[in-house]
Amino acid sequence: MNYTIKELPETERPRERLKQVGPENLSDKELIAIVLKTGTKNKNVTELALEVLKEYPISTLKDVSLSTLQRIKGIGEAKAIELLATIEIGKRIFNVKPKKLKKLSSANEIYMTNKNLFFNKNQEHLYILYFNSNSELIETKLMFIGTINESVAHPREVFKEAYRLSATYIVCIHNHPSNNTTPSKADIAFTEALRQTGLIHGIKLVDHIIFGYDNFFSFYENKKTVIQEDYEK
Repeated sequence: MNYTIKELPETERPRERLKQVGPENLSDKELIAIVLKTGTKNKNVTELALEVLKEYPISTLKDVSLSTLQRIKGIGEAKAIELLATIEIGKRIFNVKPKKLKKLSSANEIYMTNKNLFFNKNQEHLYILYFNSNSELIETKLMFIGTINESVAHPREVFKEAYRLSATYIVCIHNHPSNNTTPSKADIAFTEALRQTGLIHGIKLVDHIIFGYDNFFSFYENKKTVIQEDYEK
């Protein structure tokens, strides 16, 4: 006797099982059944998935074609296309080469590389650049929009993200829409708070760069705080 998917207990339905135990714990048959979505008049979707696997074991599916899939009774053009698209996505994910991480460089290069982040922005935007132990950029993350001060852009959020990324160094960048890149008292206080917190956590603040339209200010290069001394230790 053939059962439809709806007649099976929820714990045996492929979609429900995926939600309960995760995709990595599903069988090949269950994963293919989820892609196929529906069965035929005489076969439920898990039975149809089994027919696919009988003809093409999972290791050979990467080489299957549209026409050969359609030879399986119950696999029409739409199902064959969806299955092929899923297989192709898997191939592309597997073949993605890890991006080459950009090395930590000068304040000028950081300015030139990131100034587009602030194009046409009439509010201050604070980004943190996270670097690994080889001084390679891991991620650039927007942390806050608005005038910087420690109460709203708290260092704790900056370093919480640093732990998530296993970062070793950070660079803080933000813009002054006025184009006057002279650090404000709030900028200096926030930078010092970041520096101190970084020393406690073992994640050093390398620089804080203030961006204007056509100029920048680097705390490191101007020795506005003891950032340079910390980083070179």
